[in-house]
Amino acid sequence: MTELIRLRDVAKAYEAAGPPALAGVDLTVHAGEAVAVMGPSGSGKSTLLNVIAGLDRPTRGSVEVAGVRVDKLSETALARFRSAHIGIIFQFFHLLDEMTVRDNVLLPARLAGARPAQARTRADELLERLGIAGKADEYPARLSGGQRQRVAIARALMNRPQLLLADEPTGAVDQQAAAGVRDLLHELSADGLTLLLVTHDPQLATAAGRRLITMRDGHAAEAVPA
Repeated sequence: MTELIRLRDVAKAYEAAGPPALAGVDLTVHAGEAVAVMGPSGSGKSTLLNVIAGLDRPTRGSVEVAGVRVDKLSETALARFRSAHIGIIFQFFHLLDEMTVRDNVLLPARLAGARPAQARTRADELLERLGIAGKADEYPARLSGGQRQRVAIARALMNRPQLLLADEPTGAVDQQAAAGVRDLLHELSADGLTLLLVTHDPQLATAAGRRLITMRDGHAAEAVPA
């Protein structure tokens, strides 16, 4: 199997005198795997996701994604790499309120220089698949939390990423919407998309993850399969 993520002895300290957020993490994720990361608040889960995405740089160690040392890339090169290879779903959506649903979904393609007609077709296909095609011309403020998270998922999938990272994707939606997000991520995992998700939701970890990593005090340990 092809390694898509490889972390070796990764540490991250935000304050020199404080405990590290990550304390020598080793992790390998192969293409097509679905991995759930669980642990108490402050255990290093989101920091782990951030160093893989290149949003944080490790204090020590190496971070390799799709054969590239992301910890060694410049900020400009990182932005290009994320656009081409990584989709990210955030807990609080991070949608642009002044843009329509369709334009929010199109944004990654526009930044990547995709052809407008092809990008619009892709965006509309994603909105249809996620059950929100009727909201394409609405603005995010008019949507429910569950609908906004579906828009965020569509945006993350826009450029056909090799890797989908999800940080507490059910954390800001109600129970019914959370069930819908769980179903969507399970479907994407079943389709073979490589998925790494951070969650407090054991139902999501079970539905969408085929491996379970537990974090505590900056350390990562393999658990029984989710």
